[in-house]
Amino acid sequence: MLQTKFTELLGCTVPLQQAGMGKIASPALASAVADAGGLGMVSGIGAAPPEYVAKVLDGLRRSTAGAFGANFIVAGARDETSGKIDPDFAKVLEVAASRAPVVEFFYENPDPEFVDIAHAGGALVSWQVGSGPEAAAAERAGCDLIVAQGTEAGGHVRGKIGLLALLGEVLPSAKVPVVAAGGIGTGRAMAAALAAGASAVRVGTRFVAAEEAGTHPAYVDKLIAAEAKDTILTEAFSANWPNAPHRVLRSCVEAVERFRGEFVGETAKPWAPDVRVPMRPRDSFVADKTTTGTFDAMPMWAGESVDGVKRVQKAGEIVRELAEEAERLLRNWGI
Repeated sequence: MLQTKFTELLGCTVPLQQAGMGKIASPALASAVADAGGLGMVSGIGAAPPEYVAKVLDGLRRSTAGAFGANFIVAGARDETSGKIDPDFAKVLEVAASRAPVVEFFYENPDPEFVDIAHAGGALVSWQVGSGPEAAAAERAGCDLIVAQGTEAGGHVRGKIGLLALLGEVLPSAKVPVVAAGGIGTGRAMAAALAAGASAVRVGTRFVAAEEAGTHPAYVDKLIAAEAKDTILTEAFSANWPNAPHRVLRSCVEAVERFRGEFVGETAKPWAPDVRVPMRPRDSFVADKTTTGTFDAMPMWAGESVDGVKRVQKAGEIVRELAEEAERLLRNWGI
């Protein structure tokens, strides 16, 4: 199989990471990806009670012998006045780092204090970046991995340039494995990123349509019907997370512009399934199977790789499909 610095570091058999995607990056999805040889990720846990995080990650350690990690959005994790890390977040991070082989951060400049906390717990540390200078800062902060995210990616986007241009900025000086993110939804795209020098790829949109993700069928149906040209980079869904560009389906932006209600729907948090949480129009959230409401006007996160979403599949099948096609193409290209 495809062996790289990424697979050597993590003990994976496939150089592929499942993206953090809010609560649909569930323990079941992470376990399935890990079992198939990739790096499975759990996300949406930064605001969860520490005991819930411990339960989830302890369960993953029992359910898979593969590699998995915990993904954290760190925007707002420091108090703007004091500069101190929020103590509740710090506790969750400590719990995760003592249980997950990998801890990953996104959406702030690389921060050595976060990296040190994760390392102290025994985890490898990854930081998702959107520029060459940010990648260099991640290395200086002590990160073991870097995820280079191009603007083709679905969900929240950090940088300003596409993936190949970004890899051109990051790879020449990077001394740690670099994971390519953004627009990776086929084996051909995976092979191209590896041929360009990435040590692995990060896949999100394809896994939104995985059986194990728990995504609401209305959201999945929209992805299946979409093409790359149907996505748009916007700030339309920024009511609860301002100044954070993101890629979604264009149709949901048009729908939310027409929506006139006070709330677009309700959802629930994984650690409080019986508590219904109302969501306002233009809020940033993920429509899973606990969600109800006007789905057309909810954020339908999607990368330019959405063409690859043809049907609902098991996560392991997606991993094998991409890996086998990429390996065949790389062999044909003599790489």
